[in-house]
Amino acid sequence: MSHRSVAGQRPGRSVPPGPTVGLGLKPLHYEEALACPAAGLWFEVHAENYMVEGGPRLAWLEAIRRDKPLSLHGVGLSLAADEPLDLEHLARLRALADRFEPFLMSEHLAWSQRGGVYHPDLLPFPRTQGMLDRVADNVARAQDVLGRALLIENPSLYLPLAGHEMSEPDFLNRLVSRTGCGLLLDINNVYVSANNVGGSATTYIDALSSDAIGEIHLAGHAPDPEWGEALLIDTHAADVSEAVWDLYARTIRRIGPRPTLIERDGDIPPFAALMAERERAAVVLRVEGMRCG
Repeated sequence: MSHRSVAGQRPGRSVPPGPTVGLGLKPLHYEEALACPAAGLWFEVHAENYMVEGGPRLAWLEAIRRDKPLSLHGVGLSLAADEPLDLEHLARLRALADRFEPFLMSEHLAWSQRGGVYHPDLLPFPRTQGMLDRVADNVARAQDVLGRALLIENPSLYLPLAGHEMSEPDFLNRLVSRTGCGLLLDINNVYVSANNVGGSATTYIDALSSDAIGEIHLAGHAPDPEWGEALLIDTHAADVSEAVWDLYARTIRRIGPRPTLIERDGDIPPFAALMAERERAAVVLRVEGMRCG
């Protein structure tokens, strides 16, 4: 089954109507999020936090979804694991998606479980043809169960890993071609990985299929306490860096506007501070989107 038609949008010269810049929805911001009138505002949640039968989280999410577009961002499918997908997890994810009808759904290019053991990390793997076959099979199976396209997010890398047979952009482009999925381009992850394991962040982004990019994430990072700037950590607990803002502007000039998320999961600031970063991203979408092409 092909789901490519809903995975992304083609580049354009202006910001399209609908969702523009979103925020990760946090419980301490529910009331302000519900009341916020900003045009184009949308919210993203980690799907696993809402895969429950009831309670206040679901009630708040239902209230917000009545007025704002919603994206579901998964962290638990473990698409690169060397074992079958958890069909119970997939069924619960499908039920959540059917209930809230997100305009986007995404997951990570990583694995996080094996043999019933769940790891609190998104773990890397060698980019081989065999792994491409495995991940493509898992993505296709997940999309068939969900009845929706997935956007696959590029990871943050911290150490070189032996055994790669292709670059990460090549792996992702082949995955798109084989499964009809789209891409979630996390620009902070690109910057962190280029710093930590080498390579050019701009070359990486330029190598991705622009038509496949359906969403962009912007987040903050921090130097490792021991290794300093030689090892950047994708913390999601800081403001977006100036280097990542520059990459974002360059990317929008190249591919056109895409729904963009300000991602903050630690050291959560007031809602107004997140909205200020959101407005900066919205300006980039307007100004650089007009320059695309």
